[in-house]
Amino acid sequence: MSQVERVIRSLGKIEVNWMQRNGKLAGPRPRWLGWSLRVLLVLGLAIGAFLAGVSPANAGQASASPPPETSSTADVEAAAKRSTETYQLPPERYQKAVSLARKEYTLYFVAVAWGILVLVVLLQTGVVARLRDIAESASPKRIIQALIFVPALMLVLAVLHLPISVYAHWLSLRYQQSIQEWGSWFWDWTKGELLSLGLGYIVVLLLVSVIRWKPRTWWLYFWYAMVPLSLFLFFISPWFLDPMFNRFTPLQDKHAELVEAIGKLTRRAGATIPPERMFLMEASAKTNGINAYVTGVGASKRVVVWDTTIQKTNPDEVLALVGHELGHYVLGHTWKGFLFFTGGLLLGLYVAYRALQWVLAHWGKAWSVRGQEDWAALAVLLLIFHVLEFMGTPIGNGFSRVQEHAADVYGLEVTHGILPNSQQVTAQSFRKMGDIDLADPNPSKFITFWLYSHPPLGKRLQFAHNYDPWSRGESPKYVK
Repeated sequence: MSQVERVIRSLGKIEVNWMQRNGKLAGPRPRWLGWSLRVLLVLGLAIGAFLAGVSPANAGQASASPPPETSSTADVEAAAKRSTETYQLPPERYQKAVSLARKEYTLYFVAVAWGILVLVVLLQTGVVARLRDIAESASPKRIIQALIFVPALMLVLAVLHLPISVYAHWLSLRYQQSIQEWGSWFWDWTKGELLSLGLGYIVVLLLVSVIRWKPRTWWLYFWYAMVPLSLFLFFISPWFLDPMFNRFTPLQDKHAELVEAIGKLTRRAGATIPPERMFLMEASAKTNGINAYVTGVGASKRVVVWDTTIQKTNPDEVLALVGHELGHYVLGHTWKGFLFFTGGLLLGLYVAYRALQWVLAHWGKAWSVRGQEDWAALAVLLLIFHVLEFMGTPIGNGFSRVQEHAADVYGLEVTHGILPNSQQVTAQSFRKMGDIDLADPNPSKFITFWLYSHPPLGKRLQFAHNYDPWSRGESPKYVK
Protein backbone atom coordinates (compact mmCIF):
# COMPACT_ATOMS: atom_id res chain seq x y z
CA MET A 1 0.00 0.00 0.00
CA SER A 2 1.39 3.41 -0.99
CA GLN A 3 1.80 6.31 1.41
CA VAL A 4 -0.84 8.27 -0.49
CA GLU A 5 -3.40 5.53 0.06
CA ARG A 6 -2.57 5.22 3.74
CA VAL A 7 -3.02 8.92 4.48
CA ILE A 8 -6.07 9.19 2.27
CA ARG A 9 -7.62 6.33 4.23
CA SER A 10 -6.89 8.14 7.48
CA LEU A 11 -8.45 11.31 6.12
CA GLY A 12 -11.17 9.37 4.34
CA LYS A 13 -12.68 8.20 7.59
CA ILE A 14 -13.75 11.81 8.14
CA GLU A 15 -17.18 12.15 6.58
CA VAL A 16 -16.31 15.66 5.41
CA ASN A 17 -13.40 14.38 3.32
CA TRP A 18 -13.86 15.92 -0.11
CA MET A 19 -10.40 15.12 -1.36
CA GLN A 20 -9.65 11.47 -1.63
CA ARG A 21 -9.59 11.89 -5.40
CA ASN A 22 -10.19 14.84 -7.71
CA GLY A 23 -12.75 15.35 -10.42
CA LYS A 24 -12.73 17.08 -13.78
CA LEU A 25 -13.06 20.83 -13.86
CA ALA A 26 -16.65 21.92 -14.23
CA GLY A 27 -17.77 24.86 -16.32
CA PRO A 28 -19.85 27.81 -15.11
CA ARG A 29 -22.96 25.65 -15.28
CA PRO A 30 -21.96 21.99 -14.79
CA ARG A 31 -24.76 20.21 -16.64
CA TRP A 32 -23.27 16.80 -15.87
CA LEU A 33 -23.99 17.09 -12.15
CA GLY A 34 -27.77 17.13 -12.36
CA TRP A 35 -28.12 13.94 -14.36
CA SER A 36 -25.12 12.25 -12.73
CA LEU A 37 -26.78 12.41 -9.33
CA ARG A 38 -29.79 10.60 -10.82
CA VAL A 39 -27.97 8.18 -13.09
CA LEU A 40 -24.98 7.25 -10.91
CA LEU A 41 -27.10 5.24 -8.48
CA VAL A 42 -28.54 3.10 -11.25
CA LEU A 43 -25.20 2.94 -13.05
CA GLY A 44 -23.30 1.78 -9.99
CA LEU A 45 -25.83 -0.93 -9.19
CA ALA A 46 -25.99 -2.01 -12.83
CA ILE A 47 -22.22 -2.33 -13.10
CA GLY A 48 -22.10 -4.17 -9.79
CA ALA A 49 -24.82 -6.56 -10.95
CA PHE A 50 -22.99 -7.11 -14.24
CA LEU A 51 -19.73 -7.88 -12.44
CA ALA A 52 -21.51 -10.24 -10.10
CA GLY A 53 -22.79 -12.18 -13.10
CA VAL A 54 -19.49 -12.40 -15.01
CA SER A 55 -18.31 -15.96 -15.34
CA PRO A 56 -14.72 -16.89 -14.48
CA ALA A 57 -14.05 -17.67 -18.11
CA ASN A 58 -14.72 -14.10 -19.28
CA ALA A 59 -13.91 -12.08 -16.19
CA GLY A 60 -11.54 -9.90 -18.21
CA GLN A 61 -8.46 -9.96 -20.36
CA ALA A 62 -6.59 -12.98 -19.15
CA SER A 63 -3.30 -12.33 -17.47
CA ALA A 64 -3.49 -15.93 -16.34
CA SER A 65 -5.74 -18.84 -17.08
CA PRO A 66 -7.05 -21.50 -14.73
CA PRO A 67 -4.55 -24.33 -14.39
CA PRO A 68 -5.45 -27.55 -16.14
CA GLU A 69 -6.87 -30.43 -14.19
CA THR A 70 -4.22 -32.85 -12.97
CA SER A 71 -4.22 -35.98 -10.95
CA SER A 72 -4.42 -34.17 -7.63
CA THR A 73 -4.54 -30.72 -6.08
CA ALA A 74 -1.12 -31.39 -4.54
CA ASP A 75 0.33 -31.91 -8.02
CA VAL A 76 -1.17 -28.61 -9.19
CA GLU A 77 0.21 -26.76 -6.18
CA ALA A 78 3.64 -28.27 -6.70
CA ALA A 79 3.59 -27.24 -10.35
CA ALA A 80 2.52 -23.71 -9.42
CA LYS A 81 5.37 -23.42 -6.94
CA ARG A 82 7.89 -24.48 -9.55
CA SER A 83 6.64 -21.97 -12.08
CA THR A 84 7.32 -18.25 -11.82
CA GLU A 85 6.44 -17.43 -15.41
CA THR A 86 2.69 -16.95 -14.93
CA TYR A 87 0.35 -16.32 -12.04
CA GLN A 88 -1.57 -19.55 -11.54
CA LEU A 89 -3.64 -20.94 -8.70
CA PRO A 90 -4.86 -24.44 -7.92
CA PRO A 91 -8.42 -24.95 -9.27
CA GLU A 92 -10.15 -24.59 -5.91
CA ARG A 93 -8.29 -21.41 -4.96
CA TYR A 94 -8.72 -20.06 -8.48
CA GLN A 95 -12.49 -20.30 -8.13
CA LYS A 96 -12.34 -18.71 -4.67
CA ALA A 97 -10.18 -15.86 -5.98
CA VAL A 98 -12.60 -15.13 -8.81
CA SER A 99 -15.59 -15.37 -6.47
CA LEU A 100 -14.02 -13.01 -3.93
CA ALA A 101 -13.01 -10.53 -6.61
CA ARG A 102 -16.53 -10.38 -8.07
CA LYS A 103 -18.02 -9.80 -4.63
CA GLU A 104 -15.50 -7.08 -3.78
CA TYR A 105 -16.02 -5.28 -7.09
CA THR A 106 -19.78 -5.43 -6.65
CA LEU A 107 -19.49 -4.20 -3.07
CA TYR A 108 -17.47 -1.19 -4.20
CA PHE A 109 -20.08 0.00 -6.70
CA VAL A 110 -22.94 -0.73 -4.33
CA ALA A 111 -21.15 1.21 -1.57
CA VAL A 112 -20.69 4.20 -3.88
CA ALA A 113 -24.35 4.14 -4.87
CA TRP A 114 -25.42 3.67 -1.26
CA GLY A 115 -23.31 6.58 -0.05
CA ILE A 116 -24.90 8.92 -2.59
CA LEU A 117 -28.39 7.57 -2.00
CA VAL A 118 -28.11 8.04 1.76
CA LEU A 119 -27.15 11.69 1.43
CA VAL A 120 -29.88 12.41 -1.14
CA VAL A 121 -32.53 10.82 1.08
CA LEU A 122 -31.32 12.64 4.21
CA LEU A 123 -31.49 15.94 2.35
CA GLN A 124 -34.76 15.24 0.57
CA THR A 125 -36.59 14.10 3.71
CA GLY A 126 -35.39 17.10 5.70
CA VAL A 127 -33.33 15.11 8.22
CA VAL A 128 -30.26 17.27 7.63
CA ALA A 129 -32.30 20.48 7.94
CA ARG A 130 -33.83 19.19 11.17
CA LEU A 131 -30.37 18.48 12.64
CA ARG A 132 -29.39 22.02 11.66
CA ASP A 133 -32.44 23.48 13.37
CA ILE A 134 -31.72 21.54 16.55
CA ALA A 135 -28.12 22.78 16.60
CA GLU A 136 -29.11 26.41 15.99
CA SER A 137 -31.85 26.35 18.62
CA ALA A 138 -29.44 25.01 21.23
CA SER A 139 -27.09 28.00 21.12
CA PRO A 140 -26.40 31.16 19.12
CA LYS A 141 -22.68 30.38 19.18
CA ARG A 142 -21.49 28.63 16.04
CA ILE A 143 -18.81 26.70 17.89
CA ILE A 144 -21.56 25.08 20.00
CA GLN A 145 -23.77 24.55 16.96
CA ALA A 146 -20.90 22.71 15.26
CA LEU A 147 -20.41 20.61 18.38
CA ILE A 148 -24.02 19.41 18.00
CA PHE A 149 -24.49 19.28 14.23
CA VAL A 150 -21.23 17.63 13.14
CA PRO A 151 -21.34 14.65 15.54
CA ALA A 152 -25.07 14.16 14.87
CA LEU A 153 -24.62 14.06 11.09
CA MET A 154 -21.52 11.87 11.29
CA LEU A 155 -23.26 9.46 13.67
CA VAL A 156 -26.24 9.11 11.33
CA LEU A 157 -23.95 8.49 8.36
CA ALA A 158 -21.77 6.05 10.30
CA VAL A 159 -24.77 3.98 11.39
CA LEU A 160 -26.24 3.92 7.88
CA HIS A 161 -22.88 2.84 6.42
CA LEU A 162 -22.23 0.25 9.12
CA PRO A 163 -24.04 -2.64 7.34
CA ILE A 164 -21.70 -2.31 4.36
CA SER A 165 -18.65 -2.25 6.63
CA VAL A 166 -19.95 -5.28 8.50
CA TYR A 167 -20.54 -7.18 5.27
CA ALA A 168 -17.03 -6.31 4.04
CA HIS A 169 -15.50 -7.76 7.20
CA TRP A 170 -17.75 -10.80 7.04
CA LEU A 171 -16.55 -11.33 3.48
CA SER A 172 -12.91 -11.14 4.54
CA LEU A 173 -13.57 -13.68 7.29
CA ARG A 174 -15.43 -16.02 4.97
CA TYR A 175 -12.54 -16.06 2.49
CA GLN A 176 -9.90 -16.34 5.23
CA GLN A 177 -8.36 -12.96 4.48
CA SER A 178 -8.99 -11.73 8.02
CA ILE A 179 -8.85 -13.51 11.35
CA GLN A 180 -9.92 -10.51 13.41
CA GLU A 181 -12.76 -11.34 15.76
CA TRP A 182 -15.88 -9.22 15.72
CA GLY A 183 -15.21 -7.62 19.09
CA SER A 184 -11.76 -6.46 18.02
CA TRP A 185 -13.09 -5.32 14.65
CA PHE A 186 -15.89 -3.29 16.22
CA TRP A 187 -13.45 -1.68 18.63
CA ASP A 188 -11.26 -0.65 15.69
CA TRP A 189 -14.36 0.71 13.93
CA THR A 190 -15.28 2.67 17.06
CA LYS A 191 -11.79 4.13 17.40
CA GLY A 192 -11.84 5.12 13.75
CA GLU A 193 -15.18 6.87 14.14
CA LEU A 194 -14.08 8.70 17.29
CA LEU A 195 -10.90 9.82 15.55
CA SER A 196 -12.96 10.93 12.56
CA LEU A 197 -15.30 12.83 14.85
CA GLY A 198 -12.50 14.80 16.47
CA LEU A 199 -10.76 15.62 13.22
CA GLY A 200 -14.06 16.22 11.46
CA TYR A 201 -15.17 18.78 14.01
CA ILE A 202 -11.97 20.78 13.54
CA VAL A 203 -12.10 20.60 9.74
CA VAL A 204 -15.80 21.53 9.52
CA LEU A 205 -15.44 24.47 11.91
CA LEU A 206 -12.50 25.68 9.84
CA LEU A 207 -14.40 25.21 6.58
CA VAL A 208 -17.51 27.09 7.70
CA SER A 209 -15.41 29.92 9.12
CA VAL A 210 -13.56 30.30 5.83
CA ILE A 211 -16.83 30.21 3.83
CA ARG A 212 -18.26 33.03 5.96
CA TRP A 213 -15.01 35.01 5.65
CA LYS A 214 -14.40 34.52 1.90
CA PRO A 215 -17.68 33.40 0.29
CA ARG A 216 -16.33 33.57 -3.29
CA THR A 217 -12.81 32.22 -2.78
CA TRP A 218 -13.23 29.97 0.25
CA TRP A 219 -12.08 27.00 -1.80
CA LEU A 220 -8.61 28.59 -2.21
CA TYR A 221 -8.19 29.80 1.36
CA PHE A 222 -9.43 26.52 2.75
CA TRP A 223 -6.84 24.77 0.58
CA TYR A 224 -4.17 26.98 2.14
CA ALA A 225 -5.25 25.69 5.55
CA MET A 226 -5.62 22.05 4.52
CA VAL A 227 -2.13 21.67 3.04
CA PRO A 228 -0.27 22.10 6.36
CA LEU A 229 -2.96 20.07 8.16
CA SER A 230 -2.51 17.22 5.67
CA LEU A 231 1.26 17.41 6.03
CA PHE A 232 0.87 17.29 9.79
CA LEU A 233 -1.25 14.15 9.50
CA PHE A 234 1.34 12.60 7.17
CA PHE A 235 3.97 13.38 9.76
CA ILE A 236 2.27 12.15 12.93
CA SER A 237 0.50 9.12 11.45
CA PRO A 238 3.33 6.61 12.15
CA TRP A 239 3.72 7.86 15.72
CA PHE A 240 0.13 8.38 16.84
CA LEU A 241 -2.48 7.13 14.36
CA ASP A 242 -1.08 3.80 13.17
CA PRO A 243 -0.34 2.49 16.71
CA MET A 244 -4.01 2.98 17.56
CA PHE A 245 -4.84 0.02 15.34
CA ASN A 246 -1.69 -2.14 15.26
CA ARG A 247 1.33 -2.89 17.43
CA PHE A 248 4.79 -1.91 16.17
CA THR A 249 8.18 -2.97 17.51
CA PRO A 250 11.73 -2.32 16.26
CA LEU A 251 12.56 -4.86 13.57
CA GLN A 252 16.01 -5.46 14.96
CA ASP A 253 14.60 -6.74 18.27
CA LYS A 254 13.47 -10.03 16.71
CA HIS A 255 14.99 -10.05 13.24
CA ALA A 256 18.48 -8.60 13.43
CA GLU A 257 19.56 -10.68 10.43
CA LEU A 258 16.86 -9.08 8.28
CA VAL A 259 17.93 -5.61 9.40
CA GLU A 260 21.47 -6.45 8.37
CA ALA A 261 20.28 -7.71 4.98
CA ILE A 262 18.19 -4.59 4.43
CA GLY A 263 21.26 -2.57 5.36
CA LYS A 264 23.11 -4.11 2.41
CA LEU A 265 20.34 -3.01 0.09
CA THR A 266 20.25 0.53 1.47
CA ARG A 267 24.02 0.88 1.17
CA ARG A 268 23.86 -0.23 -2.42
CA ALA A 269 21.04 2.23 -3.06
CA GLY A 270 22.95 5.05 -1.40
CA ALA A 271 20.02 5.60 0.96
CA THR A 272 20.15 6.15 4.69
CA ILE A 273 17.62 4.07 6.57
CA PRO A 274 19.03 3.43 10.05
CA PRO A 275 17.86 0.34 11.96
CA GLU A 276 15.78 2.48 14.29
CA ARG A 277 13.59 3.37 11.29
CA MET A 278 12.79 -0.26 10.49
CA PHE A 279 9.72 -1.66 12.25
CA LEU A 280 7.80 -4.91 12.58
CA MET A 281 4.01 -4.69 12.55
CA GLU A 282 2.15 -7.48 14.32
CA ALA A 283 -0.39 -8.03 11.56
CA SER A 284 -0.92 -11.69 12.43
CA ALA A 285 -3.41 -10.71 15.15
CA LYS A 286 -5.85 -9.52 12.49
CA THR A 287 -5.00 -10.75 9.01
CA ASN A 288 -3.57 -13.62 6.98
CA GLY A 289 -2.20 -11.24 4.33
CA ILE A 290 1.43 -10.29 3.79
CA ASN A 291 2.78 -6.81 3.14
CA ALA A 292 5.46 -4.22 3.74
CA TYR A 293 5.29 -0.48 3.24
CA VAL A 294 7.00 2.90 3.61
CA THR A 295 5.25 5.61 5.61
CA GLY A 296 5.86 8.96 7.26
CA VAL A 297 7.81 12.04 6.24
CA GLY A 298 10.98 13.56 7.63
CA ALA A 299 11.74 12.31 11.10
CA SER A 300 8.74 9.95 11.05
CA LYS A 301 9.71 8.21 7.78
CA ARG A 302 10.18 4.45 8.17
CA VAL A 303 10.04 1.01 6.57
CA VAL A 304 7.47 -1.39 8.04
CA VAL A 305 7.38 -5.17 7.51
CA TRP A 306 4.40 -7.26 8.58
CA ASP A 307 5.19 -10.25 10.77
CA THR A 308 3.02 -12.40 8.50
CA THR A 309 5.41 -11.62 5.64
CA ILE A 310 8.32 -13.04 7.62
CA GLN A 311 6.27 -16.05 8.70
CA LYS A 312 4.96 -17.01 5.25
CA THR A 313 7.88 -16.24 2.94
CA ASN A 314 11.55 -17.17 2.99
CA PRO A 315 14.27 -14.57 3.78
CA ASP A 316 15.09 -13.93 0.12
CA GLU A 317 11.44 -13.30 -0.70
CA VAL A 318 11.11 -10.92 2.24
CA LEU A 319 14.13 -9.02 0.97
CA ALA A 320 12.59 -8.85 -2.52
CA LEU A 321 9.43 -7.28 -1.10
CA VAL A 322 11.48 -4.87 1.01
CA GLY A 323 13.43 -3.93 -2.13
CA HIS A 324 10.15 -2.77 -3.67
CA GLU A 325 9.42 -0.61 -0.62
CA LEU A 326 12.96 0.73 -0.73
CA GLY A 327 12.09 1.90 -4.23
CA HIS A 328 9.25 4.01 -2.84
CA TYR A 329 11.68 5.39 -0.27
CA VAL A 330 14.54 6.24 -2.64
CA LEU A 331 12.44 7.44 -5.59
CA GLY A 332 10.70 10.04 -3.43
CA HIS A 333 7.22 8.64 -3.85
CA THR A 334 6.17 10.05 -0.49
CA TRP A 335 6.68 13.70 -1.40
CA LYS A 336 5.52 13.14 -4.99
CA GLY A 337 2.38 11.55 -3.63
CA PHE A 338 1.85 14.46 -1.29
CA LEU A 339 2.18 16.94 -4.16
CA PHE A 340 -0.31 14.91 -6.18
CA PHE A 341 -2.64 14.87 -3.18
CA THR A 342 -2.48 18.62 -2.62
CA GLY A 343 -2.86 19.36 -6.34
CA GLY A 344 -5.93 17.17 -6.47
CA LEU A 345 -7.22 18.84 -3.33
CA LEU A 346 -7.04 22.27 -4.95
CA LEU A 347 -8.82 21.12 -8.10
CA GLY A 348 -11.41 19.17 -6.11
CA LEU A 349 -12.23 22.14 -3.88
CA TYR A 350 -12.69 24.43 -6.86
CA VAL A 351 -15.02 21.95 -8.59
CA ALA A 352 -16.91 21.51 -5.31
CA TYR A 353 -17.33 25.28 -4.98
CA ARG A 354 -18.74 25.64 -8.49
CA ALA A 355 -20.95 22.57 -8.15
CA LEU A 356 -22.26 23.71 -4.75
CA GLN A 357 -23.59 26.97 -6.19
CA TRP A 358 -25.39 25.12 -8.97
CA VAL A 359 -26.85 22.42 -6.72
CA LEU A 360 -28.14 24.96 -4.19
CA ALA A 361 -29.72 26.99 -6.99
CA HIS A 362 -31.63 23.92 -8.17
CA TRP A 363 -32.40 21.97 -4.98
CA GLY A 364 -31.45 24.23 -2.07
CA LYS A 365 -35.04 25.36 -1.45
CA ALA A 366 -36.45 21.84 -1.69
CA TRP A 367 -33.82 20.62 0.79
CA SER A 368 -34.28 23.66 3.12
CA VAL A 369 -30.64 24.66 2.68
CA ARG A 370 -30.44 28.44 3.03
CA GLY A 371 -27.03 28.89 1.39
CA GLN A 372 -23.42 27.77 1.44
CA GLU A 373 -22.94 29.14 4.96
CA ASP A 374 -25.74 26.94 6.28
CA TRP A 375 -24.72 23.93 8.33
CA ALA A 376 -26.98 21.81 6.12
CA ALA A 377 -24.83 22.76 3.12
CA LEU A 378 -22.16 20.45 4.52
CA ALA A 379 -24.29 17.47 3.55
CA VAL A 380 -24.57 18.89 0.03
CA LEU A 381 -20.80 19.22 -0.11
CA LEU A 382 -20.47 15.63 1.04
CA LEU A 383 -22.77 14.58 -1.78
CA ILE A 384 -20.64 16.47 -4.30
CA PHE A 385 -17.44 15.02 -2.88
CA HIS A 386 -18.84 11.49 -3.16
CA VAL A 387 -19.49 12.08 -6.85
CA LEU A 388 -16.06 13.64 -7.38
CA GLU A 389 -14.39 10.82 -5.48
CA PHE A 390 -16.07 8.24 -7.69
CA MET A 391 -15.21 10.09 -10.90
CA GLY A 392 -11.63 10.77 -9.81
CA THR A 393 -10.83 7.27 -8.55
CA PRO A 394 -9.20 6.10 -11.82
CA ILE A 395 -7.01 9.22 -11.87
CA GLY A 396 -5.57 8.55 -8.44
CA ASN A 397 -5.21 4.83 -9.10
CA GLY A 398 -3.50 5.49 -12.43
CA PHE A 399 -0.94 7.69 -10.66
CA SER A 400 -0.44 5.00 -8.03
CA ARG A 401 0.09 2.25 -10.63
CA VAL A 402 2.88 4.27 -12.22
CA GLN A 403 4.63 4.60 -8.86
CA GLU A 404 4.13 0.94 -8.01
CA HIS A 405 5.62 -0.19 -11.32
CA ALA A 406 8.63 2.08 -10.79
CA ALA A 407 9.10 0.55 -7.33
CA ASP A 408 8.95 -2.93 -8.90
CA VAL A 409 11.73 -1.97 -11.31
CA TYR A 410 13.80 -0.48 -8.51
CA GLY A 411 13.33 -3.54 -6.31
CA LEU A 412 14.52 -5.87 -9.06
CA GLU A 413 17.58 -3.71 -9.71
CA VAL A 414 18.61 -3.15 -6.13
CA THR A 415 18.41 -6.88 -5.29
CA HIS A 416 20.23 -7.98 -8.47
CA GLY A 417 23.51 -9.59 -7.49
CA ILE A 418 22.55 -9.67 -3.81
CA LEU A 419 19.81 -12.28 -4.15
CA PRO A 420 20.45 -15.41 -6.20
CA ASN A 421 18.29 -15.03 -9.31
CA SER A 422 16.50 -11.94 -8.00
CA GLN A 423 13.96 -11.97 -10.85
CA GLN A 424 12.74 -15.46 -10.00
CA VAL A 425 12.74 -14.74 -6.27
CA THR A 426 10.68 -11.59 -6.79
CA ALA A 427 8.24 -13.39 -9.08
CA GLN A 428 7.89 -16.17 -6.51
CA SER A 429 7.16 -13.61 -3.77
CA PHE A 430 4.38 -12.17 -5.95
CA ARG A 431 2.99 -15.65 -6.54
CA LYS A 432 2.86 -16.32 -2.82
CA MET A 433 1.23 -12.95 -2.20
CA GLY A 434 -1.43 -13.71 -4.81
CA ASP A 435 -2.08 -17.16 -3.40
CA ILE A 436 -2.44 -15.85 0.16
CA ASP A 437 -4.47 -12.78 -0.78
CA LEU A 438 -6.59 -14.59 -3.39
CA ALA A 439 -5.66 -11.94 -5.95
CA ASP A 440 -7.91 -11.86 -8.99
CA PRO A 441 -6.22 -13.90 -11.77
CA ASN A 442 -8.19 -12.14 -14.54
CA PRO A 443 -9.12 -8.53 -13.72
CA SER A 444 -10.81 -6.85 -16.67
CA LYS A 445 -9.29 -3.77 -18.27
CA PHE A 446 -12.11 -1.65 -16.88
CA ILE A 447 -11.65 -2.94 -13.33
CA THR A 448 -7.89 -2.48 -13.56
CA PHE A 449 -8.34 1.07 -14.86
CA TRP A 450 -10.91 2.03 -12.25
CA LEU A 451 -9.98 0.20 -9.07
CA TYR A 452 -6.40 -1.08 -9.16
CA SER A 453 -3.79 0.97 -7.30
CA HIS A 454 -1.16 -1.60 -8.38
CA PRO A 455 -0.67 -3.31 -11.73
CA PRO A 456 -2.49 -6.67 -11.78
CA LEU A 457 -0.46 -9.28 -9.96
CA GLY A 458 -0.15 -11.51 -13.01
CA LYS A 459 1.49 -8.69 -14.98
CA ARG A 460 3.79 -7.81 -12.06
CA LEU A 461 4.87 -11.41 -11.79
CA GLN A 462 5.56 -11.73 -15.52
CA PHE A 463 7.47 -8.45 -15.57
CA ALA A 464 9.61 -9.53 -12.62
CA HIS A 465 10.38 -12.84 -14.29
CA ASN A 466 11.34 -11.27 -17.62
CA TYR A 467 13.08 -8.04 -16.57
CA ASP A 468 16.76 -8.60 -17.33
CA PRO A 469 18.62 -5.61 -18.83
CA TRP A 470 21.94 -7.05 -17.65
CA SER A 471 21.92 -10.07 -19.96
CA ARG A 472 21.15 -7.77 -22.91
CA GLY A 473 23.99 -5.40 -22.07
CA GLU A 474 21.56 -2.59 -21.24
CA SER A 475 21.89 -0.13 -18.39
CA PRO A 476 19.44 -0.53 -15.47
CA LYS A 477 17.00 2.34 -15.08
CA TYR A 478 17.66 3.28 -11.44
CA VAL A 479 20.47 1.29 -9.80
CA LYS A 480 23.55 1.59 -12.01
